[in-house]
Amino acid sequence: MKHFAKRQRTACSPEHCLYLKKRRRETVLVQALRLGILLLLLGVWELVAQLRLVDPFIISSPSRIFATIGDLAADGSLFVHIGTTLWETLAGFAIAVALGTLVALALWWSERARRVLEPYIVVLNSLPKIALGPVIIVWFGTGSTAILFMTVLVGIIVAIMNMLGGFTATDPGKILLLRSMGASKLQILTKLVLPSSLPAFIGMLKICVGMAWIGSIMGEYISSNAGLGYLIVYGGQVFRLDLVMAATAILCVLAAGMYALVALAEKLLLKK
Repeated sequence: MKHFAKRQRTACSPEHCLYLKKRRRETVLVQALRLGILLLLLGVWELVAQLRLVDPFIISSPSRIFATIGDLAADGSLFVHIGTTLWETLAGFAIAVALGTLVALALWWSERARRVLEPYIVVLNSLPKIALGPVIIVWFGTGSTAILFMTVLVGIIVAIMNMLGGFTATDPGKILLLRSMGASKLQILTKLVLPSSLPAFIGMLKICVGMAWIGSIMGEYISSNAGLGYLIVYGGQVFRLDLVMAATAILCVLAAGMYALVALAEKLLLKK
């Protein structure tokens, strides 16, 4: 009986099975094309450098980048720099997302506060955060605290605006229906607004991933003695472009990994 029930759940019509097969083939093809494009770009890059069509000192090459990463790993400094930047980025990301969501909730709760503060939020979002670098150094010094503050500053306004847009996009008809049934504002928030804004929350996380990396690297540009941003600045100062490209490549891998985790959370939460 259990075997029969299992067959019933897994059975599909020929048309549906063919559709699923095509979807799997399409997914495999897309992944293969992505990998192929990456390998092609790396191969062309390496060939241009090896044939000296462009001076390798200017553009580096994949082989030189891998060699530089190997040297950094051999002396142990690679993991110190990765750990420093990763901690600053993850902590800033978490704080920006949490505070941004709470502020957006408060603004949704009070329409008057939203109307008063929204123009200031827009202005802060358009302000180049790098311009506040000297002020941040005076406030927090030259340590990790200043970098963490910069990371939060870059991400929090984006989080507020995205989540506030998600909250206010809730269907007004459904809100009116709940109100007519005697629901309190807290019940409307927990039963309707928060669940309906889950896609907006996932979208905000995706954007804040990039903002967190921008903020942490920007902070390390301003003041740091460790981290991938420090390696990029130091490599540029001493004209070690292999080091600059190696740190940039590591950043790309870490950012892609963090984005993949958010995409996985999206599949689990939204059942995609």
